Amino acid sequence: MSAATTRSRTQRTPRTPDRLCAEAVGLARAAAEETAAPGVVGEHVEVVVEGDRVVTHLFECKEFGYRGWRWAVTVARASRAKVVTLDETVLLPGPDALLAPEWVPWSERLRPGDMGPGDLLPTDAEDLRLEPGFTGEEEPPPNSIVSQEMAALAEAEDAEVTAGSPAELPVAPARGSIAAIADELGMRRARVLSRYGLHVAADRWEESHGAKTPMAQAAPAACVSCGFLVAIGGSLGQAFGVCANEFGPADGHVVSLSYGCGGHSEAAVMPKPPRPAPPVLDETRVDVLPLRPSADSGSVSVEGPSEELGHS
Repeated sequence: MSAATTRSRTQRTPRTPDRLCAEAVGLARAAAEETAAPGVVGEHVEVVVEGDRVVTHLFECKEFGYRGWRWAVTVARASRAKVVTLDETVLLPGPDALLAPEWVPWSERLRPGDMGPGDLLPTDAEDLRLEPGFTGEEEPPPNSIVSQEMAALAEAEDAEVTAGSPAELPVAPARGSIAAIADELGMRRARVLSRYGLHVAADRWEESHGAKTPMAQAAPAACVSCGFLVAIGGSLGQAFGVCANEFGPADGHVVSLSYGCGGHSEAAVMPKPPRPAPPVLDETRVDVLPLRPSADSGSVSVEGPSEELGHS
């Protein structure tokens, strides 16, 4: 038999605990009760071999809220010594212990709608949804559409309408500066939305007020043709707007142009009131009927005076 095979079989064989350390149950229980409290240390469960002349005694824990936990008391004995000494006493979870859920950072626990009045939500410096805005430098980047030619044209246009000689005009007027353009576009903030932030917001709005919602599926028409839709600027304005219908379910919310509801401005045009048909019998007019027929109403003319009806 080779040495490797012997060593492999030796590793699979469980080690036998030291006799004196395994018999030190009373020492281990006294240490557990001293660390915990009287009455919370239960029955002896098992002995676990930690090493040569080192074992751990496990006791049940009867403390409320620690179901399945066990008191672990480790004892050891020096080589050729007959006295067992105490190493440590700890409370450890068992196989069926009731454990607290894994801790999750607050930034991952936060959900939309969790913030209340007075709450502060600090933004991470490396937030992927944001990117730096305009830094304040007047020099355009190499790939910018704002060139020196455009700045010269803006300066010449201001020179025509500004009072004073051209020598007194500022070299970089505010109208033609990059700062003015950045201010107009809303880029002079410390950070602005990145492309990732725009996509995340668009996906969120599309999910809440998009074409696949039950309200949009039952709508008579889309918001793109509704008169209550308020357009928004920027690239998001090509796909979203703000609902201004106070009776609609999305009033004041950003909605997709493909969203819709029953409050569409052209959904129900009030029809004109129907005109009644002319009456067959006119009950508002009085017809005059004679008591006797006229003389020329018949085929035979009456020459003499007419007589009263009756016997002669």
